[in-house]
Amino acid sequence: MKILLLEDDYDYKNSIKEYLETLNYDVDDFDNGDEAYDAIFEKNYQLLILDIRVPGINGYEIVKALRKENNDIPVIFITSLTDINNLSMGYELGCNDYIKKPFSPKELKYRIEQLIKTFYFNTNDKKIKIKEDFFYDILNKQLFKNEQKINFTKKEEDIVFLLISCKNSFVSINQLREEIWEGKYMNEADIRVFIKNIRDKTSKDFIETKRGIGYKIERTGK
Repeated sequence: MKILLLEDDYDYKNSIKEYLETLNYDVDDFDNGDEAYDAIFEKNYQLLILDIRVPGINGYEIVKALRKENNDIPVIFITSLTDINNLSMGYELGCNDYIKKPFSPKELKYRIEQLIKTFYFNTNDKKIKIKEDFFYDILNKQLFKNEQKINFTKKEEDIVFLLISCKNSFVSINQLREEIWEGKYMNEADIRVFIKNIRDKTSKDFIETKRGIGYKIERTGK
């Protein structure tokens, strides 16, 4: 999962980034709101962690602009502001969660995990059933068949996460390019090789294909 972190306190920013990277999150950090806002449209992030009072465009303004563009990317505000009016403003603008400084790293970890489960998978459970004997561990991005972990490469793992998180919807080739390869051109035949490799490790019907539409992993329940 790719996270954008906006925090203008150098030491605080680095400590958060380093901690999240130990949890295997991919983190881009910024200390200026203008630069962070531009990056949101240049790359594909699954979560934004935003300080409110920063140089350039502030955290409130970033979320307001995103929601105006119908961008529903999940947002966690981190702030030393404690006034109820500030808290209310954040939620009214469209943030998903609010965490007050100072906070422990584990608190941030749990907030992120809960947001991933509810926003991307519509569940409070750690594992969801896919089909047949397959279960997916949401937080560790691991697929199991009959309690046996299936070993994927990093790109295969990212593809499986994306297809499962898209809630039974087809994912197009262009979306795969944007989300997995960050907009870099990938030949469609090469993408099919990744899909084939995932099927070889799971089952031939684990990923559904619809010509001209894309790929889908059907979820059967929790």
